[in-house]
Amino acid sequence: MFTTESLTEKQWSTVYAMAEMLVNEETDVNELSKAIAYLRSYGHQENAGGNFFEYLRILVRNGRSIGHSGMTPEYYRSIEKACKEHLQSYQDDVEVMLQILGWVARMMRYYKSGGSIEVVSTNAATTHQTEIEPVLRCGSRRKASQELSIDDIVDATITNIKGVEVTYTIQESIKSTQKEHRKVNYLSVGQVVKVRIVEMKNGKPKKLQLLE
Repeated sequence: MFTTESLTEKQWSTVYAMAEMLVNEETDVNELSKAIAYLRSYGHQENAGGNFFEYLRILVRNGRSIGHSGMTPEYYRSIEKACKEHLQSYQDDVEVMLQILGWVARMMRYYKSGGSIEVVSTNAATTHQTEIEPVLRCGSRRKASQELSIDDIVDATITNIKGVEVTYTIQESIKSTQKEHRKVNYLSVGQVVKVRIVEMKNGKPKKLQLLE
């Protein structure tokens, strides 16, 4: 599981810079999540980091033919630009790239949900301690301090992915691991998704249905 302590101050600065850049350019976070899924799927291969940048170049080059909307090519260009500017130095460390990108996606969702974008100071440790705390709470507010029940639709944060097994966290501490055979490649650690509670056990969700 990725935690806030697993990144260095410099890497946290990268997270904030990329998230701010992509949000300001109105980039679709779902397109970034697909790029993350690609890197996760092929991250074990030789020169995976370099191949990732080549993958982004291909997306930009063929954006009009493979995009889902007229804005998709712009999203691809923004993602490639942000990655080239901030991740080139990490291309030999796929694990770090995945951690950074996962938190970038999470911060983008936080900013778009109403969180403020602040200029990142050189003291990244202080910045992320004050900024990440509300991010970790984001997604559990709606059902906070309320009991969960079957058929509730709630926000869940993806906190771990291992193979096809995806761990969802609800209300900061309630965890449930589900197998997502068909959807796992489109998910990323840090992503906030909607889930429906299908089954409960001992007052906690046992089975969830991913809705998006």
